[in-house]
Amino acid sequence: MRSRLLSIPAVAAALDVDRRTVYRFIAAGELPIVDLRTGAGRSRVRVPAAGLEEFITSRSVASPRPRR
Repeated sequence: MRSRLLSIPAVAAALDVDRRTVYRFIAAGELPIVDLRTGAGRSRVRVPAAGLEEFITSRSVASPRPRR
């Protein structure tokens, strides 16, 4: 199974938000991550593209009907 993984800056660009906002979504459990850390160094997290799509879908709202 091949899943596309997105970097935090790529997710931030896709959502048009700051990277810190993406980390808040992750901390709140709203965005799934894959942790690619190989040691005690810097964390390397990625967001599965499917997880980002689910997040966007869950946040989508229908546009209001125009008044007549």
